[in-house]
Amino acid sequence: REKDMVRLGSGSTDMKVLAPDAVDRAVAALDRFRRIADSHGAAMRAVATSAVREAENREVLLRRAHAEAGVDIEVVSGVEEARLIHLGVLQALEVYDRRILLCDIGGGSTELLVGERGEVLASASVKLGAVRLTNRFFAADRLHPSAVDSCRRHVREVLSSFERAVREHGFEVAVGSSGTIEQVLRIARGLGGEEPRRTLNGATLTRRQVMAVVEATIVARREGTTSELPDLDPKRADIFLAGALVLEGVVKRFGVKELILSEYALREGVFLDTIARRRGGSLLHLRDVARRSVIDLMTACDEDPGHSEHVAHLALQLYDATAHRHGLGTEARALLEAAALLANVGLMISHGQHHKHSYYLIRNSDRLVGFTDEEIELVAQIARYHRKSAPKPTHPEWAALEPDEQELVRVAAGVLRVAIGLDRSHARLVVGVAVSDGDEGVQVEVRPVNAEVDTSLEIYAASDRAGLLADVLGVAIEVVPAPA
Repeated sequence: REKDMVRLGSGSTDMKVLAPDAVDRAVAALDRFRRIADSHGAAMRAVATSAVREAENREVLLRRAHAEAGVDIEVVSGVEEARLIHLGVLQALEVYDRRILLCDIGGGSTELLVGERGEVLASASVKLGAVRLTNRFFAADRLHPSAVDSCRRHVREVLSSFERAVREHGFEVAVGSSGTIEQVLRIARGLGGEEPRRTLNGATLTRRQVMAVVEATIVARREGTTSELPDLDPKRADIFLAGALVLEGVVKRFGVKELILSEYALREGVFLDTIARRRGGSLLHLRDVARRSVIDLMTACDEDPGHSEHVAHLALQLYDATAHRHGLGTEARALLEAAALLANVGLMISHGQHHKHSYYLIRNSDRLVGFTDEEIELVAQIARYHRKSAPKPTHPEWAALEPDEQELVRVAAGVLRVAIGLDRSHARLVVGVAVSDGDEGVQVEVRPVNAEVDTSLEIYAASDRAGLLADVLGVAIEVVPAPA
């Protein structure tokens, strides 16, 4: 294992801006890791979380990482971060068959999750990170008399947003991951006179121990003796109190009497997720966890989910049949499927401009897991362009995409428009399509559910919506009935 604490959120009270020196440290660390990976012939995957996710200037880091370190960074959502941590934890502890409350305290945020048998029942990413709270409450060298009370009050208020989920689902065992919680346990053992252990995976930390460590840390900060706390990592000394107060708030707010430490967390979850993707079955058809989250959002918001599922089925057929022309692969196919299933979720807000409402709901949903932040943006844009205006340079979200991403959105949105037309009546009269290349362009043959049904409305609607797809493929498109 290689580790480098670069503290991307340091130097910004609200963590909305990545400081130049923090970006320098991150790029240098990425370059070092890439060199190590290259020396072993290993692939590299870089995942960014809270500090980058929230930063208004995150593109500076993303561009420099690519240009100077040769590393492309994925920015994941808070709920995806929690899922990946959960995935890692399940490999470290024998808790698969038990309902768990998971807490992972990072630098910018704390991930909370209730899960059972690999399923995420509820999760949240709350803005309670050790670096964030240190910047806000404990920036001074000396501890201000009111700082601890103010921080505790803030932690309680923020954690209240997840209290309902904990009450609704309950839990059998609490699990803690992250360096902060491991550090609390090491200090607790030191205060109790126990010898340091090389590994603490599976060790138990009680609420009483948490409280004792917090009080000892407060005293040490007041007296300037923090470095004398037993087994304290010097690299964590300045941010430790803030992280410990978050853990104190969690055990108090959610009634945790003890928790089990997992030494596996986000890093191991990313590793396992990467293996799953590369072995297939990941994006060839939406990963099970991702597809379930898409279905969950569709079911909650779509007034006719059966229509959306049928449109997705037709869209994938048309995508596959035109693959020789658009040249896109399985990843784009999976994003098309997600967008087809979610294109109409905006109807729950309003029928007018519902494509724009769909974009907003997809982009800001806390239900979608199994996707990177970039993938969610692409899904949202495909759904946004399933009707009305085609993408334009004057659309800011569209203009922010890379050229290859713009091409993906145009192809997928073009396919989706035709597929929606093929179920214009919402009666599932069209069950399949076949594509043939002719002298004058592409011919899409429509196969009806039986010979007696009239699909003229579907053929007309699909033809009327074929403009974007014809434009992106560079050929004329004709929609016709399949030969009898």
